[in-house]
Amino acid sequence: MMFDHFLPGTRYEGCIAGYDEAEIVLIGAGYDGTASYRPGARFAPAAIRSETLLAQENYSPYFRKDLTEKAIHDAGDLELPIGNKEAALQRIHRAAAASFDDGKTPCFIGGEHLITLPVVQAAVTYYPELQLIQLDAHLDLMDELFGDRLSHGTVMRRITEVVKGPPRLWQVGIRSGSREEFEFAEAHTRLFPFLTREFIQQVEHLKGIPVYLSIDVDVFDPSLVPGTGTPEAGGIFFPEYIEFLRAIQSLHIIGCDMVELAPRIDPTGVSTVVAAKILRELLMIL
Repeated sequence: MMFDHFLPGTRYEGCIAGYDEAEIVLIGAGYDGTASYRPGARFAPAAIRSETLLAQENYSPYFRKDLTEKAIHDAGDLELPIGNKEAALQRIHRAAAASFDDGKTPCFIGGEHLITLPVVQAAVTYYPELQLIQLDAHLDLMDELFGDRLSHGTVMRRITEVVKGPPRLWQVGIRSGSREEFEFAEAHTRLFPFLTREFIQQVEHLKGIPVYLSIDVDVFDPSLVPGTGTPEAGGIFFPEYIEFLRAIQSLHIIGCDMVELAPRIDPTGVSTVVAAKILRELLMIL
């Protein structure tokens, strides 16, 4: 199925499959219209793609696989009206729904964390028993942020209203949130703060169940990824991330995203290089 509202651009290196033959579809969604501190995540998809052309090998020594061995199609970046949140979210939803309808596994590059909401809304239509793993420094469980109920700080609260029933949101690596958010999480989500170790010990409970994975790059220590909108002291490092991926690679992951890289905040460009590696290893386990 052809997507609408896509911009021409550079392909993510190694993602060479045509759409029809692809199992995985990479989609850029550079929206950051509700960024509450340091904006700039809208530039992440293009920056990551440019970086892969110059500084990234396709081969993962961690998983002993090459991107070119996998059937991955890079559909490009959605053209999103930054000043029109509803229209932007609708376009992301349509792209996600088209991917699911064609039997693909979509992988979105944000953009801020709000982009996860329309993708999950599309996913539950096809996978009613969906569970969501959120790898993040922040709970994102505010009911509203600056009077707005649709924001990167409220996105997981809205998602708990989409994936209803017993707690189906697994929040991993969390180290920031208000008292009210933590109380809400203890009652309505499955919370694994600070590190991934305790979650990994419980991952067997997700076997055979459709899972969506959302990775906010601020889960990493800010010394590793300083180019993000809301950096938070502490966080995981790359070896722990690889162990996390190894633990979930046997799960039925039906879609995913990586969000909140703001490349222009980090003038060294290291954050973008690291984010490209984060994405490469994620693609290896899909």
